[in-house]
Amino acid sequence: MKGTTIKTSSRFQNNVQTFGRFLSGMVMPNIGAFIAWGLITAFFITTGWTPNENLASLVSPMILYLLPLLIGYTGGKIVAGTRGGVLGAIATMGVIVGVDIPMFIGAMVMGPLGGFMIKKVDEVLEEKIPAGFEMLVSNFSAGIVGALLAIIAYLVIGPVVLGLNNVLKTGVEVIVNAGLLPLTSLFIEPGKILFLNNAINHGVLGPLGIQEAKEIGRSIFFLLETNPGPGLGILLAYWVFAKGMVKQSAPGAVLIHFLGGIHEIYFPYVLMKPVLILAVIAGGAGGVFTFNLLGAGLVATPSPGSIFALMAMTPRGGWFSVLAGVVVSTIISFLVASYFIKRSDDVDDTEGLESAKETVQDLKGRQKKQTSENELKYASSEIEKIVFACDAGMGSSAMGATTLRKRLEKEGFDIKVVHKAIENIPSDAQIIVTHQQLTERARSKVPQAEHYSITNFMNSSEFDQLVERLKK
Repeated sequence: MKGTTIKTSSRFQNNVQTFGRFLSGMVMPNIGAFIAWGLITAFFITTGWTPNENLASLVSPMILYLLPLLIGYTGGKIVAGTRGGVLGAIATMGVIVGVDIPMFIGAMVMGPLGGFMIKKVDEVLEEKIPAGFEMLVSNFSAGIVGALLAIIAYLVIGPVVLGLNNVLKTGVEVIVNAGLLPLTSLFIEPGKILFLNNAINHGVLGPLGIQEAKEIGRSIFFLLETNPGPGLGILLAYWVFAKGMVKQSAPGAVLIHFLGGIHEIYFPYVLMKPVLILAVIAGGAGGVFTFNLLGAGLVATPSPGSIFALMAMTPRGGWFSVLAGVVVSTIISFLVASYFIKRSDDVDDTEGLESAKETVQDLKGRQKKQTSENELKYASSEIEKIVFACDAGMGSSAMGATTLRKRLEKEGFDIKVVHKAIENIPSDAQIIVTHQQLTERARSKVPQAEHYSITNFMNSSEFDQLVERLKK
């Protein structure tokens, strides 16, 4: 019975993580557009840094049309390529028209649905089209499906999403008015440690924040998950009170987390002493309380969650309130974490850190295949490009590519190393390096390449086997 419960829990966790990755896959490629909208908003609206009525006219069309259409297109493209992206955008237009709120949730529904429908239609018609009529049937089938989806979205999906949005908005307003917003940290901080941060941030808080920012020019929802303070407090406590490898690794983790915005770097430090989840919850709640008390808010989602991104998304006159919340959350998290770390008998828990790093990878879903099982397909002299890939092609893949590039330079290899999202891996990639959880996805995208799995993108020793392979 116990084993069945564990398997069910693990399956549920994997499903949630997959759903979260799918949501982030629609949003993350378009973060640049969100930041562009945020910067235009921060500078040119009436309460902006440099108010300009003409340029401020860009704000509303971008948030009502451009951003949802980008999400819808990307969702459709994930399911059925460029053709699916076009259908996703058409279907998304149906939920956009006739409402005066940003239809991000509607876009996340209609985009993938558009891709799915055209994919199924194409499969049905694939072997039934007379020779010479392929392009005609292809274009008209897309047009007919797109028109039907847009009409259904306008008449059915749009009103349903609008109703759900109003219910959700009312619930959030009740929480805010009751002064209970800090309690959201009870769900957000543990969720982050379980790698549900993308689902939480991009699937729930982001759409709510954008709607509020449209109404009042800023939103606290953009700060709830992205606040680097709780994680910073954990890392500082280890830096001050731990010993050995754990203490030595903390300063680098601080830079990566606080300045680079890669929050995943502190997750192993919490997992090696699970009681520290109390520290991040307390720090998160303290930060949210401070944000709420001082009226802090951002104009758009900061991505990644770096202090620089937070400052860039802060409206005029709001730096003090944002920084105050970050500082308060850092101090609270530091004090609580310090108490538990100092009481611990294993302040030099090097094995604990390594074990926690493995636990992080288990939470993200390990693949059973190891790099030793990989089939060599290219001579070393033929290898010109190595791709480090992850879900979004930004945080972890960029860091992993940098680590690998330095390692290869040190070994004397002149090989180009780039970072890409899984969906954008170039077809000419000869070697692809991914986290174990993503290896099978990468292999299905580019089967002709050699694929190597790693468990820790910060540990250069993970690349030893690849380096040895290149030396052969």
